[in-house]
Amino acid sequence: MEIVIDRAKSARPPLAAQSEKPTLIGATREEMGDMLRGIGVADKQIKMRVAQIWNWIYVRGVSDFDQMTNVAKDMREKLKAAFTIQRPDIVEEQVSNDGTRKWLLRYPSRGAGRPVEVECVYIPEEGRGTLCISSQVGCTLTCSFCHTGTQKLVRNLTAEEILSQLLLARDRLGDFPDRDAPVGAMVPAEGRKITNIVMMGMGEPLYNFENVKKALLIASDGDGLSLSKRRITLSTSGVVPEIYRTGEEIGVMLAISLHAVRDELRDMLVPVNKKYPLKELLDACRAYPGLSNARRITFEYVMLKGVNDSLEDAKLLTQLLKGIPAKINLIPFNPWPGTNYQCSDWDQIAKFADFINAAGYASPIRTPRGRDILAACGQLKSESERMRKTERLAFEAMMIVGHGEDD
Repeated sequence: MEIVIDRAKSARPPLAAQSEKPTLIGATREEMGDMLRGIGVADKQIKMRVAQIWNWIYVRGVSDFDQMTNVAKDMREKLKAAFTIQRPDIVEEQVSNDGTRKWLLRYPSRGAGRPVEVECVYIPEEGRGTLCISSQVGCTLTCSFCHTGTQKLVRNLTAEEILSQLLLARDRLGDFPDRDAPVGAMVPAEGRKITNIVMMGMGEPLYNFENVKKALLIASDGDGLSLSKRRITLSTSGVVPEIYRTGEEIGVMLAISLHAVRDELRDMLVPVNKKYPLKELLDACRAYPGLSNARRITFEYVMLKGVNDSLEDAKLLTQLLKGIPAKINLIPFNPWPGTNYQCSDWDQIAKFADFINAAGYASPIRTPRGRDILAACGQLKSESERMRKTERLAFEAMMIVGHGEDD
């Protein structure tokens, strides 16, 4: 059920030592230029040096200044003395029986009192590979069906920490060019394994807007990681004031964690609804910059048995979304230790999907991935609050009993 292939304690310096040096990862070109000026790089060289370093970090994927072979040795020594480009520590790497990978990553405390941990998940599919990235350590939203919501917010992740999840995943998957490939090579010979990223990991991205914005603009930079903005999706539970800004300032695809069609139920499932109720949320969606049939909003809808899965709910859902170019992702509920919810019966999910399809909306049923390693939607919770052994054993027993139903 669960394969643990790595509990890596890397040979890097201790986290406290790493955090003493500022990182170049996550800096804009302008910020990087200012940082280089601070170590004595002449103004006339700044643009060239920034371009070199940017290429090595984001195109070649190096994590050691000594690997920057077209940078003079004395400059590399200055860079090493002043900055870092190291990845976070991998505490644990797990591989699901369906090929999904989950990394538990450790970052310096940055004032939080002790090092913090977050989870990042890679989901391989036919013709694509999606990386699910976290934006916060813990979460403030306390959505009642979500495991992540049971972990209190510790702090926001920095732009560097958000980006480093992508860099580390590409490292582990062999998704950067070979080190001896010609300078300028953009992808490995066999093509990219990570084709899409989704801000759907731990945390509410729009409560960490500036860091998420900075990270995603670097991820989509055409001279670096070069991911298309149409292959980047930001998921929010409905932080209305930042939704318009997301389209205007970041320009990525939008997903809404909807999960209910009545305010009284959504208040319970997604408590941010008390602050931004359905009408305000859907008005913000209708005003999303660039919205069209080619750039639809995805509405995520977790299927909870006897809670939100009736055909009346399906009817209200199609009425609520009228006039919004939309796709509705139906998510079979993924269990976690201590939850009081159950997944809707599969025939009921199919009926729900058929009703929505008949109303003219695409409504794919998301195949549960990585359930056996708690890597599926709504299951992430960093092991800085580790599951007790009895909870894990009970969960694994539950998954074994229910395995036949899921298939």
